[in-house]
Parts: sequence; C-alpha cells; structure tokens
Amino acid sequence: MESTLPPPEALPATSADGATAEVFLQRPAGEVRELVYWLPALGVSARQYLALAHALAQHGVAVAIHEWRGIGSSNRRASRRDNWGYREVLQYDLPAGVSAVRARVPQARYWFGGHSLGAQMASMYAALHPHEVSGLLVVASGSPFWRRFRYARLIWLAYVIAPWLARVVGYLPGRRIGFGGNEARGLIADWARSGRSGRYAAAGMPDDVEQCLRALQVPLLALRMQDDWLGPQASLEWLLGKMPLNTIRLDVMTEADLDGCRADHFTWMKHPEPVARRIAAMLGASSAVGVP
Repeated sequence: MESTLPPPEALPATSADGATAEVFLQRPAGEVRELVYWLPALGVSARQYLALAHALAQHGVAVAIHEWRGIGSSNRRASRRDNWGYREVLQYDLPAGVSAVRARVPQARYWFGGHSLGAQMASMYAALHPHEVSGLLVVASGSPFWRRFRYARLIWLAYVIAPWLARVVGYLPGRRIGFGGNEARGLIADWARSGRSGRYAAAGMPDDVEQCLRALQVPLLALRMQDDWLGPQASLEWLLGKMPLNTIRLDVMTEADLDGCRADHFTWMKHPEPVARRIAAMLGASSAVGVP
C-alpha cells in the first residue's frame, strides 16, 4: 500500500539577472536523506516529471524539478528581444533553483540528474560545482555529437539549420517544427556547437567545461532506453567518456523492464516507477558505502 505523501511544493527561484521560475519539490513521507535535483528534457516543463517525483518519493527520495527558462512557470519567453544560452542556465538559473531548495532541505545528500539535455546540463553543473554533488543520474541521454548517431550527416545538417533558423526568426520555433519548445537562439547555438564539435562550451563563460568534466569524481547511474534513437549507445558512451574518474553503472532498460511500455526517449515518463526503482536502488547502495 502506498504511503501518504505531502503534496508537491512550488518554490519560487529568482536568478541573478531577474528571471524567475518555480522549482517543484516533492518530499517523501519521512525524513529527507536523499534528494534528486532533476532537469527536464529540452522543451519539457517541470510538471511533466511530477509522476517520476511521486514514484521516487514513494521510495523515500525527495525530488526537486527544475523549470527551464522560457517554459512553464518561467517569466521569460524566447523571442528576438529575449535571448539566453547555456551560460544563463549554468550561472544564473541552476544556482537560484538549488539555493531555493537548499533553504528548505539543507540536510540531504544532493544528486543531480536529468533527462536528455537535462542530464547533459546536470553533468556540466556538477562538474562546475563538484562540492555540491553526491552523484549523477543520466536517463535517456547522451552527447549530441553528430558522429555518434545513425544518419550522422543528416544530424550534422540539423546542427547547421537549427541555429540559422533561430537567427532568422529570433528564436527556434520548436513548437511548429516538432522539436523541443520555442527555444532561445543562444541556447540553440550552444547546443548545435556541441553537436558539431562533440565538446561542451558555453558562450560567454570562462570555465573550461570539458576540463571540469574530466576532473569530476562521483558515482553515476546511466539508464539507456533500448529503443531510444535520440540517445543511442554510442552517444551515451561519448558523454560518459568525458567523465573518466566517475564510478559508472550503466543499465539498459527494455520493454520488459518498463512493464510493457516501449523503451524509447519519452514513453517511460508515462510509467516512471521502474526508472524510480533503479534510481532509488542506486542511491541506497551509495548511501550504504558512505558516499558523502
């Protein structure tokens, strides 16, 4: 029988440049010892991960779901006048969200994780702030490097067209073209650059993100969906290879593992309990061996 959980809280977070958004905090029924700070996939709102947060809370894990700038509760919308990139997410938005959650839950071990681009951004944030992180969770994700995909030349062409279209329109009209949300042209430029080069960098940031990733040393759980063409094995391997000092556990989830749901990029979100079980088991195992 399921335990009674407290309702999720919407915590206001204000970034250094005035952008605001809500971070959803789902607590378990008892004491909070482990907290997952979760970043959504590109164009996906925080609310769409409330089922995952509920499932993890049933296993005793608190979850804070970050809201992307430009979507959902955010007070910003991508336009010709309102633009941002990875720098604003990493330097302004994530610190504001984490600070809002730590004010409410200061005592837990914090794991950073996410889905697709969210997992990539979580990895970059962890690399830039290693003292804040107990571990990483990478779900249905991988590097966007074009050489790691089937139909690689078409993928490369998309990394040329997307930033060009975003410059012409003033933002990427993702809702119209069926990719992500309406995304800021700076963010798409950073994303496409990493797709073409295989390296992470943020325009305007002095930090060497690749060097920081190489120095990161934490436990990492990677869950790849077997039928996920957006996160194939080669793409995930390229991402994980950037963090050679991490202790990595890689699991491939099949349709059988997901209780009959297709093991692709998004379908698992509708029935997230199997993913929650894997994550909770990883956190429990790390706690047992004394990961700080």
